[in-house]
Amino acid sequence: MAKKRIVVISLGGSLIVPEKINAEFLEKFKKVLLKNTRRYKFIVVCGGGNIARTYIKGLEQEKTRKKQYFQCLLGISITRTNARFMTYFFGRDANQGMPHDMKDIENLLKRNDVVFCGALRYGENETSDGTAAKLAHHFCTDFINLTNVKGLYEKNPKKFRNAKFIPEISHKDFYKMVKKVEYEPGQHFILDQKAAKIIKKHKIVTFILGPELKNIDNLLNGKHFVGTIIG
Repeated sequence: MAKKRIVVISLGGSLIVPEKINAEFLEKFKKVLLKNTRRYKFIVVCGGGNIARTYIKGLEQEKTRKKQYFQCLLGISITRTNARFMTYFFGRDANQGMPHDMKDIENLLKRNDVVFCGALRYGENETSDGTAAKLAHHFCTDFINLTNVKGLYEKNPKKFRNAKFIPEISHKDFYKMVKKVEYEPGQHFILDQKAAKIIKKHKIVTFILGPELKNIDNLLNGKHFVGTIIG
């Protein structure tokens, strides 16, 4: 039997809990992943979304010199809570423990086809996207970023109706785009600066896909999909 390929997916917190648990979407997500476990093993890195941003904003007025560090720790905690929820949502079809480092994930992959995690360890100026990019590099695999818009745009399509969709972009040009955005804990950009730097440095092919799950299914099966390819 052929060895299963590992795929790293960054699952935005805004897709897990936009306002309440996005059960309909998550049920479809579960079906797509389990359908494809004959050929793939999945590492799903969960983001913190609006819940993380709410907690992070709660410390905004604090004057402590470690404010940003504490904000990042809050974000990490929420990503792990979302990941814990996802393991319960998948039931026996996902890991039972919560990984905190690469070795934990390696061990969980030996006995699970789907492994969920949040951000692993604290990294300066890093969100869960950075964790996902590091994992893609570690396991020498492609990287899929699932978000709440259909792919990359020249500007925020939620604010600007005339925002131009970008179906394909080089690592270099994408990094130029990202560098224009100033980092802040809980930031809401399509990929964080650390992730952009990692995929550029290691030439990791990255796919940005929206909430229409037929696109990830098509991508995994070599069919036409709508989204953005970086690289």
